[in-house]
Amino acid sequence: MIKKPLVILTTLLVATQVQAQGTTDETLKTLGQFKVTGDSEFTTIDQNSSSADAIRNLLKNVSVPKGFEITLYALVPDARHMAVGPQGVATFVGTRKTEVWVVTDRDKDRVADEVKNFAPSVSKKVPNGPCFSPQGVLYIAEQNRVLAYPAAEFFYEGTDVVAAELIAGGQLIPEEYVSYNHTARVCDVGPDGKVYISLGQPHNVPPQNLWDDYQSQGLGGIIRINQDGTGREVYTLGVRNSVGQDFNPATGDLWFTDNQVDGMGDDIPPGEINRQTQQGQNFGFPYYGGGAVRTAEYKGDEPPADVAYPVSTTVAHAADLGMMFYTGNMFPKEYQGGIFSAQHGSWNRTEAVGARVMFTPVDAEGNMTGETRPFAEGWLTDNGEYLGRPVDVAQLKDGSLLVSDDLAGAIYRIAYTGE
Repeated sequence: MIKKPLVILTTLLVATQVQAQGTTDETLKTLGQFKVTGDSEFTTIDQNSSSADAIRNLLKNVSVPKGFEITLYALVPDARHMAVGPQGVATFVGTRKTEVWVVTDRDKDRVADEVKNFAPSVSKKVPNGPCFSPQGVLYIAEQNRVLAYPAAEFFYEGTDVVAAELIAGGQLIPEEYVSYNHTARVCDVGPDGKVYISLGQPHNVPPQNLWDDYQSQGLGGIIRINQDGTGREVYTLGVRNSVGQDFNPATGDLWFTDNQVDGMGDDIPPGEINRQTQQGQNFGFPYYGGGAVRTAEYKGDEPPADVAYPVSTTVAHAADLGMMFYTGNMFPKEYQGGIFSAQHGSWNRTEAVGARVMFTPVDAEGNMTGETRPFAEGWLTDNGEYLGRPVDVAQLKDGSLLVSDDLAGAIYRIAYTGE
């Protein structure tokens, strides 16, 4: 029998209190006892500044298919991955710095009324990856910790928000492997109720003497863990740096993007969109730099016999990041059930590419029915200047699409009007 939401929430809050009392973080101990922490204050972002008008002007360069429109939804500094609350009350936005932002559209005019930092009493480090459970628990994957906020959509109005460590600080990855590179985590709650967390490995191509240990820890892969913090296991192997994942609601399969090896030339190796159908599948890195392109460092080594190759390859070095399956009914039928993904754009390619939103058609059986193609583009000018760099995509309750941009510090909304 499925528990009622109130019973689920009460159970989670009690478990959070017990767990928080056992942690070494004094702030989390205090919050777990439902006590105030002190004098934390909000940072609020002015939504009517001159920056808003400048970004609206830049959006004139962005093209979307006929019948669609793109508008500025919110000014959000360093906006990275997004999680829309199950109630549709607020959207939570991670960064690669120290803040998570909460975006609220109170009058539902599809433009944000308020943007402020979330849970300012809790210190955060690279809180890039927020995700929600269906019951409303917000998980935030940081550089080396995963926090659970059991009632984020309810408590976000206050500076103190009850929180617990799903994975304690310093235990997501071994401290000796903590790096400034490939440290932006993402998470998702699967149909099995487990929390899936990507762990990029810190190198362009890792040294051979470290790779086996990386894989045993889940670095260069995806791990999963029960929502009570137990049962951690490695789910996905052979991944360089995935910063985007989603479960196909039609089949339950995990799909994810993967950023591929640098320094092999402008046109190789390709970026990847992958489909995983069972635990333990190996997606080929570091033996393959992307697609079927072998790396120089591992060229003499025999790759795993059961490598799962990408279901879609994308232009080299475009940096495919956030992705999601579209489940709404606002967009025309050709987009329903397909994948929207964000290309952040190349950083060292001779001729820049990317900085756009892509679409991949997928049928009801979970099979691609066409190539990955541009859906919204124009953030990269003909002279190679970035006007914006899309990071992630998310879906509002009305079926419109949100796109985050960490260069402009903004979130855009793409809606279908039919006009």
